[in-house]
Amino acid sequence: MEPERNDAVNEATREKLASKVPAVTLGFWIIKILATTLGETGGDTVSMTMNLGYLVGTAIFLTVLVALVWLQVSARRFHPFLYWATIIASTTAGTTMADFATRSLGIGYAGGSTLLMACVLASLIVWYWALGSISVATVREPKAELFYWVTITFSQTLGTALGDWTAGTGNLGYVGAATIFAGLLAVLALLYYLTSASRVLLFWAAFILTRPLGAAVGDWLDKPLDHGGLAFSRPLASVVLTAAILLLILVLPQRAGQHPDHRGDA
Repeated sequence: MEPERNDAVNEATREKLASKVPAVTLGFWIIKILATTLGETGGDTVSMTMNLGYLVGTAIFLTVLVALVWLQVSARRFHPFLYWATIIASTTAGTTMADFATRSLGIGYAGGSTLLMACVLASLIVWYWALGSISVATVREPKAELFYWVTITFSQTLGTALGDWTAGTGNLGYVGAATIFAGLLAVLALLYYLTSASRVLLFWAAFILTRPLGAAVGDWLDKPLDHGGLAFSRPLASVVLTAAILLLILVLPQRAGQHPDHRGDA
């Protein structure tokens, strides 16, 4: 019976040390990019195709996001489908919020991107000041989870404005903008593998940059041909992306991240 008891103790220890977000693997980043692309097509489907407008779309997606964050915080352990549903809700809400701010409020892409970048940095700074770490591996307690989801929502909103701003700069277009952000992500990957740069800061930089990449790809898929897009149906693109995400969640390993020793890191 002793080996069984030790196995039970080890399992309890692993569960105690596990965060409620997935381990950061290649599969994580693939699903994240697809989710951010879905956020763009899904948000545009509600606000533009269904003609509900940015404000109504924001109200819908924020309501869903708040409900899912509450379920995520209330959960005792990591649940892959719940986690990724919350990510998708944050990125669709980010799409409509950014469009409302930059278009309906008239502050423009530059003003919106600057304001939202300040919000992301402020959220990270307050999180670090309050808890001493902004590592996602420590996201288990409710306070850390709330900081995590607030920061993520700001970053998703920033990504939409930043993607649109870049695509409209110097006639780069959606493909040009996607290429720039993909290149920046490649640079972060090289820093990860070739240097000892902070893994926590690299994670947040990559997390932020995947959103404008997804925004540019999503716009490229569903915008009209005369605007540099492929004119695909927004609802159809959203359904296909949703199916791809569900398939990858089932096929790729989905496990909770663990608490490593974060001394000397953020």
